[in-house]
Amino acid sequence: MRTIGLLGGMSWESTLTYYQLLNEMVRDRLGGLHSAEILLRSFDFAPIAALQAEANWSDAARLLVKAAVELEGAGAECLLICTNTMHICADEVQAALTIPLFHIADVTAEAIRNSGCTSPLLLATRFTMEKDFYKDRLRQRHGIEVCVPDQTERDDVHRIIYDELCRGIISPASKNRYLRIFETARKNGADGVIFGCTEVGLLISQDDIDLPAFNTTALHARAAVDFALSKDPSA
Repeated sequence: MRTIGLLGGMSWESTLTYYQLLNEMVRDRLGGLHSAEILLRSFDFAPIAALQAEANWSDAARLLVKAAVELEGAGAECLLICTNTMHICADEVQAALTIPLFHIADVTAEAIRNSGCTSPLLLATRFTMEKDFYKDRLRQRHGIEVCVPDQTERDDVHRIIYDELCRGIISPASKNRYLRIFETARKNGADGVIFGCTEVGLLISQDDIDLPAFNTTALHARAAVDFALSKDPSA
């Protein structure tokens, strides 16, 4: 089994889900007392969030690159950045490594293509919904054109992530708000929804939606387990 490196703590609420999913997936596949081989670097999220708010992505990238190199040096054989938003730094991180970094947008795109979905709604932080690093990767590399909520809806989605989900607050009112946003998008042609922030799956699930829902956290974890358990050394 290969060792999975995690850059987590952004937020730790969703990193906890990563840790649980990775171990459950390995146990389900191997049985018995098996669990995942994991190296975790968990950041204090407050300084990272401050850099995000300042749009200081270069300093954020330096922090992630340093931690990623340390994980590789400690024995990680692949890497996950346990947040959609911080994939804005993914190219810099991958360039510093010799091990593969599994890009969360790529594994999500594979699931979207397999489902036949053509115009999913993207629910995510303001950065992921409004900047090009995520939407352009889906469009240019995978031919997927996402739709995003309007400005007021984006503000609500972002606020709920940072003020509630990252703080462990699960509100029925916020869940209803997310589902109303999805219903509006469906009326405008959305045929699925991307949980494009790793915390979104803490609030809503496929059970709440009767169109395809793409939980990026679960898809990301599955890609890492596929690699970790693969017998092909080139995988």
